Formats: sequence, C-alpha cells, structure tokens
Amino acid sequence: MKQLRPLIVGLVILLAGCSTLSHFSWSSLSPFNWFGSDITVGDAGVGKIGAATPLNQDALGDALSGSYHLRGGMETHRGGIVAFYQALKDDRVMMVFYGPTGGKVQRVDVMDKSIASQWGVKLGTGFGELYSKAYGACQRGSGDDRDAVICAAPQSAHVSYVFSGIWHGPEDLLPADDALKSWQVSKIVWHADAIQ
Repeated sequence: MKQLRPLIVGLVILLAGCSTLSHFSWSSLSPFNWFGSDITVGDAGVGKIGAATPLNQDALGDALSGSYHLRGGMETHRGGIVAFYQALKDDRVMMVFYGPTGGKVQRVDVMDKSIASQWGVKLGTGFGELYSKAYGACQRGSGDDRDAVICAAPQSAHVSYVFSGIWHGPEDLLPADDALKSWQVSKIVWHADAIQ
C-alpha cells in the first residue's frame, strides 16, 4: 500500500498538469497522427492561409511552418498574368497558391494526400460517396483540368473537388452519373471568391 500511494499522488499531479494545457490533445499521441497533416481545407482557406494572406514566400512559408519548399513563378490565365507559388515535398508539387502579383491568395490547389477538407473529403474519395448526380453541382473542367469534372462542395461556396476517371465520350459533355461513380477526387480547390 505504501508503494501505491506515491503512484496515486503522481497520477493526480500529472492529470492536473495536463488539464491546464489547453492546446494538448491526447489524440495527437496516436501513431495514426504522427505522419498526417494538421492542415485542412475549409470555408475560410487552407490551414492558416486564406483571402487575407499575402501571396509571397515569407507569408506562405510562415503559414506552412516550413513544412514545404516553396517555388514561385508566373503564368497566363484568361489573358492575364497570374503569380503562383508551388509548395513541394520530396520534389513533388503538393499545393499551388494563385493570385495577382503583389496581391493576396485567391486560389489554392491541394494535391497533398495528407490534407483533407474539414468535412473529411480527401484525395481518393469517390464521387458516389458525395453526390448522387452531377447535374446542378458539377461541370467539365478546363485548362489543366479539361479531362476532369469539377464539383462544388455541398458544405461550402469556396471549396470544389476535382474528380478524375475514365471517360470515352465527347469532351464537352459531363460523363453519365453511373460512369462518375468510379471517379475519385484528384485535387481539392479553395477559392477566395464564392464559386458561381
């Protein structure tokens, strides 16, 4: 009994100390969280990056806590010049941030499998898990996404999911709902402006 008393006292002190750590989460000790990402895509942005974030290397690097290597560039889009920064990990592009030169982040493309939307959607999620039909929620992609179908997230006017799959029909038509059931999310996109 004498040996048990110090153990109980120590346990009480430990629990009391942990209760004062407001940011501590027991679930963070789970091995499943060791290799995951704490970044999620939501209505307000991607992790700490949103419509108020300047599109520059310092601001993006700080918001990403140095977890990615950043590489900047420019491209033409709808007749104008758009600046972008790619977030790379192991030389693979995991995210791309777009916006006007010297402006704020307007769009984020997420291709990192460890990042999900706040509603649990991640790369590889099937079309059939989210939608019963494409009509009213989806449209054919364009540009780099011309072979994909882009669908507005049911929970947000700022998030869309890019689905990829096999389709042998005309390029300008949406695949049939039965065909889309096997398509999967290949990219999650956040938009600063509400999706029309």
